[in-house]
Amino acid sequence: MHSVSVAGVVVNDAGDVLVVRRRDNGRWEPPGGVLELPETFEDGVRREVLEETGVSVRVERLTGVYKNMKLGFVALVFRCTPLGEPSDETDEAAEVRWMSLDEVREAMAPAYAVRVTDAFGPSAHTRAHDGVNLRS
Repeated sequence: MHSVSVAGVVVNDAGDVLVVRRRDNGRWEPPGGVLELPETFEDGVRREVLEETGVSVRVERLTGVYKNMKLGFVALVFRCTPLGEPSDETDEAAEVRWMSLDEVREAMAPAYAVRVTDAFGPSAHTRAHDGVNLRS
């Protein structure tokens, strides 16, 4: 069986990306989480981004589908536009901040940084990873 999650790559007018440092593992990632049964993909993204960052978003488009081959998690990632300002921290995020693409590439594991960089491309991607690194 697979678990389905959603994540939002929230991009502001300056081209910076809203990211969270998770409380459970300390890693920097785009905000997201498990899709609940009654939710549409877009509703799930809006809920997860709001819970983790305190900001409402407009969901723009699907930018990628990613599978963690070790755990069977499938993540659908959407590019979003912020409709307000984020919190500094939330119940789920030890830290919430804006990062440039270069900062994202340095701070995030490759399997998560690629989700952000893919959101800046013209079309959606499909990729597999082991939880940290992309599979070739």
